[in-house]
Amino acid sequence: MSSTLLTALAAAGPLAAGWAVHARWLRSRLHTARRDPLTGLRTRDGFTRRATVLLRDPRAVVVLADVDHFKHINDTYGHAAGDALLKATAERLAHYVGTSGVVGRLGGDEFAAVLLDTRGTIGDLLAVLHGVLARPVDEQPSAVRTTVSLGWVRAADFPGEDLSALLGRADEAMYAAKQGRAGVRRAGLGRLFATVTGRRAGRRGARTVPPVVGRAA
Repeated sequence: MSSTLLTALAAAGPLAAGWAVHARWLRSRLHTARRDPLTGLRTRDGFTRRATVLLRDPRAVVVLADVDHFKHINDTYGHAAGDALLKATAERLAHYVGTSGVVGRLGGDEFAAVLLDTRGTIGDLLAVLHGVLARPVDEQPSAVRTTVSLGWVRAADFPGEDLSALLGRADEAMYAAKQGRAGVRRAGLGRLFATVTGRRAGRRGARTVPPVVGRAA
């Protein structure tokens, strides 16, 4: 091997090592960008990527979750209590969805999930999950009690619809559940109880409903 080639290889070694370190740093930054810093869940972008893949499976179910009276909790007990509630909600959702599905924080107190209904028991699972999400959080003041409203839809019920459309249906079902204090509601093939107009009215009306904070769930 010529001395010129040896010299070139010796010079390229540190450069290659530097690129390897840079590549690892870029991957780390990308991973961080797709994770919510408070809950550790995927952000909207990371959630969308994984959820879109899962929706290719006919057993896929899309779930939207929203913490009831979250603003009241923040205003009354402070942001630390609100953050503790969000983190607990995220952990409980992630536990129930498992590694075969995906959970993301879309923003504020709103979470989304896509999971596979492998046993055909998703309705029962979400009913149990609703109860789990209402349990007290250790880091909260003892007076804090709240619930999480869930809306869900089977992707197979609306063939051809993408993630955005299915989230919209789950969103309407979730606000119908919130208005009716039903806890959980499925987006069916027929007319939903909550239209887009009804959803907006529900957002306004929810502020006038006496909150369950401070009472046993």
